[in-house]
Amino acid sequence: MPTISVDKYDLFKALGQQYTTEEFEELCFEFGIELDEDTENEERPIVNGEQEPPQLKIEIPANRYDMLCFEGIALMLNIFRGKQPTPNFKLVQPASGDLHTITVLEDTSKVRPLVGGAILRNVKFTQKSYDSFIALQDKLHQNLARQRTLVAIGTHDLDTIKGPFTYEARPPQDIVFAPLNQTKKMTAEELMAFYEKDRHLGRYLHIIRDKPLYPVIYDANRVVCSMPPIINSDHSKITLDSKNIFIECTATDATKLEIVVSMMATMFSVYSEQPFTVEPVKVISDHNGQTRITPNLSSRTEKVEVAYLNDCLGLALSAEEISKLLSKMALTAQPCAQDPSLVEVSIPPTRADILQQCDIMEDLGIAYGFNNLPRMSLNKTVGSPLTLNKLADIVRLECGMAGWAEVMPLILCSHDENFAWLNRPDDGTTAVRLANPKTAEYQIVRTSLLPGLLKTIRENKYHSVPIKVFETSDVVFKDAARERKARNERHFAAAWYGKTSGFEEVHGLLDRVMLTLRQGFVTRDEGLASDKSLDFEVRQEPAPRDGYWLEPVDEPTFFGGRAAAIYLRLNGKAVRIGEIGVLHPSVLDKFELKYPVSTLEVNLEVLL
Repeated sequence: MPTISVDKYDLFKALGQQYTTEEFEELCFEFGIELDEDTENEERPIVNGEQEPPQLKIEIPANRYDMLCFEGIALMLNIFRGKQPTPNFKLVQPASGDLHTITVLEDTSKVRPLVGGAILRNVKFTQKSYDSFIALQDKLHQNLARQRTLVAIGTHDLDTIKGPFTYEARPPQDIVFAPLNQTKKMTAEELMAFYEKDRHLGRYLHIIRDKPLYPVIYDANRVVCSMPPIINSDHSKITLDSKNIFIECTATDATKLEIVVSMMATMFSVYSEQPFTVEPVKVISDHNGQTRITPNLSSRTEKVEVAYLNDCLGLALSAEEISKLLSKMALTAQPCAQDPSLVEVSIPPTRADILQQCDIMEDLGIAYGFNNLPRMSLNKTVGSPLTLNKLADIVRLECGMAGWAEVMPLILCSHDENFAWLNRPDDGTTAVRLANPKTAEYQIVRTSLLPGLLKTIRENKYHSVPIKVFETSDVVFKDAARERKARNERHFAAAWYGKTSGFEEVHGLLDRVMLTLRQGFVTRDEGLASDKSLDFEVRQEPAPRDGYWLEPVDEPTFFGGRAAAIYLRLNGKAVRIGEIGVLHPSVLDKFELKYPVSTLEVNLEVLL
C-alpha cells in the first residue's frame, strides 16, 4: 500500500484538534487506514537549515486515490468525524464563455491515443500546498498510472501559454523545446540521450523511445507544452506565483485517464478562489469518437438493498440510518422513493474505488465501526476437495507408493519444446500463445506434460539411473466454444529414464493406476478356461464390457513399433485417453538424453 508523509501539526490544524499518537492511530484504524510511523521523537533531517517538522507516515489503501495527498486525507477524516459536509464539486464556465480546447490528431493513436484536461482558476499556492500538488502527481504516476505507462500528467501555468491546444504525434527530430528546469533547447532525440542516465526520468524513456512518432502538446503559438510521458516544457512550468493551472493528461487507458484527471482537479480545487470548482476543457477527437468535456465530475448513482447491507454486517438498520452513516464516508444516500427496500447512494467523482454494492457495504461497516458490529454465529460447513482434485490425488498417492518421484515443472514452455522437439506438428488451433513472451523459453502454455518431464530428466541426467518421475497437472488447449477461448485439462504423465527402455515399468504403472481407479484391462480373449460348466446365451450384438485397452499407433514422437494408444470404454462409450511408448531417438537427442525413455500420458478428466 502507498505510504503518504504529512506534516503532523499541519494535519492536526486542518482537523481542528490535537491528538496524541495513540489517539490518532485509533482514528486511522477506525477509518480503515494505518498510521505507520510518527517521527516526532526520532532524529529528523535538516532541510534548508531547519529541522524537518514531525511527519506522520500513513498507509493508504491502494485504491483510495483520493487520499494520496495531504488535502485528501484531511478532507476525508473531517467528513468521517462529521466536521465537514461532502463537498459538491462543480464545473464552472470561463468568464469568456468559451472553453479551452485540445484538438487530437489521428497520428496520436499510434502512441498514446487519449487525452484529457482541466483548469484550476485563481489558485493560491503556499510552498507546502505546491509540494503536495507535485507529490500527488508522483503518487498517481507510481500507483494508478503504472509508472506513466497508462497515464502521464502534465501541469502548466496557463498564463504563459495560449489556447487552443493541439495534441499531435511527430517525428522526434521535429520536436524542439527546452525541457523542465533547463535553458537549452533540444530535439526529442537529444532529450532522450540527455536523460538516459537520469535517475528519475531515465526509467520512463523506454515507453516511447522506439516509436517512430513521439506525442507532443502545442499551444496556439506552436509552443511546446509537454512531451508526454517524459517531461514538460520549461516555458510553462508552474511556480508558487502561478494562479491559473492547466492540467493535461495523456493515456492509453480511458478509465484510468478519467480517474487521474478527476483526482488532480478535485483534490486541489480547494485552493481555487471558488473552492471545489473546476473549469472544464473540451477535447476534440473525432477520429476515434473521444470528443467530450473533461473532467466528468458528475456523481454516479447506485441502488443497494437494505437487506443486503444488514445481512452482511449482522445489523438491523433502517434506510434512514444507513443513509446517515454513509454520509461519514463522503457518500450521499437517501431511501429510494420508488422502493423503500432500497437505498439510493450518490457516489462522488473522488470515490473511484467504489465499483459495486459490496464496496458500499464495506463503507457502511467502517462508518458503523467494525468494533461495534455484533458477533455473528455462522453456520459451520465442512469443505471437501473438488472431484477432479480428489481423482488427481488418488493417482499421485498411488504413483508415490509405487516408487515414482513427483515433479512440478512450469506450465509455460517454448514452442519448439511442445511441438518440434516431440516431432509433433502445430496446426495453429491447439496451443495458447503468449502475446509478448519475454524469453524464448516461455512462449506458449503447454498442451502436454512430456516437455516438463523430459526437461526435468535432462537437468538431473547425471544422477543414478533409472530415473522415474511423474506429474499430475493441467494442460491448456484453445477452445473457441468457451467464453475465455481456452480450456484446462487435467493430465497424468510418467517417464522412465534408464539403460533399458523400461517400457514394461511404465506399462505396469499404467495398469496399477487403472486398477486403483477400478478400470479393468480388456483383452481379446474375454473367456478363460474353467472347471465348471457354463451356459452361454448367444446374442447377435453382445455389448462390449467397460475397461481400457491398447492399440498400436505409428506416431513420430515414439519409436516405431513401440507405441500404443490408450483407449477407455465407460458406459459403453469408447474414447482415446492417452498414449504410451518408447520415445524416438530424435526426441531424446533434442532433449540431450543419452539413454532410452518410456513415457505415458493420460487425460484424467475422462474418468470423472
